[in-house]
Amino acid sequence: MGQKRMKRSLIFTGLIALVVVGGVSSGNVPKVVAQAPAASAATTRLEIVDGSTASYRVQEQLAGVNFPNDAVGTTPSVTGVLVIMPDGSVNSGQSKLTIDLRNLKSDQDMRDGYIQKRTLETDKFPLAEFVPKRVQGLPSPLPVMGQAGFQLVGDMTIHGMTSEVTWTGVATFNRDQVAGRSTTNFTFATFGLMKPTLARLLSVDDKIQLEVVFKFKRS
Repeated sequence: MGQKRMKRSLIFTGLIALVVVGGVSSGNVPKVVAQAPAASAATTRLEIVDGSTASYRVQEQLAGVNFPNDAVGTTPSVTGVLVIMPDGSVNSGQSKLTIDLRNLKSDQDMRDGYIQKRTLETDKFPLAEFVPKRVQGLPSPLPVMGQAGFQLVGDMTIHGMTSEVTWTGVATFNRDQVAGRSTTNFTFATFGLMKPTLARLLSVDDKIQLEVVFKFKRS
């Protein structure tokens, strides 16, 4: 009986082997399809394009006027690149925004001349430069539609002095562009700036607001 069972077992094993070999040779082995991993977020390069502006706003009190006035100067000379990494962080080594202060214009030539020569000293320090270090609030990856509020923290250099500032703003997204506006506040002393002192100017508030209206091309 033992030998008969052994023979049957060998025969059964042989039949299984023939079926398996036949299946392989005839291409009937089930195929295993590997699923491609989900695409990871890519690095996004945002480059400032035409239509971007930078403006300062300072409250002043003029002689003979009973209410304060906002002095506003604006320049379209804004350039730079912002590189957002796949994890939503900023690549500081490849990111910088630059404002050419020599082109700031307000509604008064006398004010502009004083600010250029005495306050900003643009013949020595023509540029304001901002190097971002970290960002909060932006979705990751950047969407192709919608809006988001954000804060961008980094080092600003004006008048030869560098100080950390925080920009607060709102961005609107589409497939090709990121647009919006952001503001930051600092004092004259933050960057060693001299307050304007003109004959018809009674006082100038210590706070300066800097605003950037930005249009970034995304790639």
